[in-house]
Amino acid sequence: MNAARAADHLGDVVLRPVRGHHAFEGCVEQLATAIRLGVYPHGAPLPTERDLAERMGVSRATLREAIAALRMADMVETKRGRGGGTVVSFRPEAPSTDGSPGLAGRTEHLLDSLTFRRVVEPGACHIAASRTLSAAEKMVLTTALTEVDQAPDEAAHRQADSRLHLAIASVTGSPMTIASVTEVQACLHDLLQAIPVLQVNIEHSTRQHRAIIQAILGGEPTRARRAMEQHCDDTAALLRGLLG
Repeated sequence: MNAARAADHLGDVVLRPVRGHHAFEGCVEQLATAIRLGVYPHGAPLPTERDLAERMGVSRATLREAIAALRMADMVETKRGRGGGTVVSFRPEAPSTDGSPGLAGRTEHLLDSLTFRRVVEPGACHIAASRTLSAAEKMVLTTALTEVDQAPDEAAHRQADSRLHLAIASVTGSPMTIASVTEVQACLHDLLQAIPVLQVNIEHSTRQHRAIIQAILGGEPTRARRAMEQHCDDTAALLRGLLG
């Protein structure tokens, strides 16, 4: 499975119908989150307006307004005419090395999301390992793991890490679980962007990622859940230590 197909798969599960009377804001939030987490990385095309509008349950007019907002925020650019379309222009930044000014007023909420994550992501792993996965679902997981291992720089690694966790959620078959993992990954992304990259931690996380995926592919739900619990605990300890 190539990167474009993987992005399309994750887009199918991460982008969901917008509820309530705030369709415009909901579209902007979901699309921006998908872009920041690397579901649609830099240079990747977004699905067509018709496809996105159907996935999110909104009119094409509302979808166009949301994409216009993303253009104003320099997250996408749109080319008109034959062969045109909307392409991601957002470039992820490397994690911070000089504190966390971007977390002002949000640290308590974001750190609380680590508690929520400790419930949601191990549960997602247990569900995924309990299912009989299709060949395509197994490929989603192995492709995501390979992309983390082969990320060329720190910024790309951060997005690939998010995609791996979203890939695990995507094979649970549970829309509510997928939505919850997407929410905690968005919070986690902001927290990890606020601390320096530590090579020892990356190496440790890589070993844990492999253990998690091996347990899921091997159909071992208890092992998969415990491996993710350890992964969540270690990440939370690092963040709470560095961010207070």
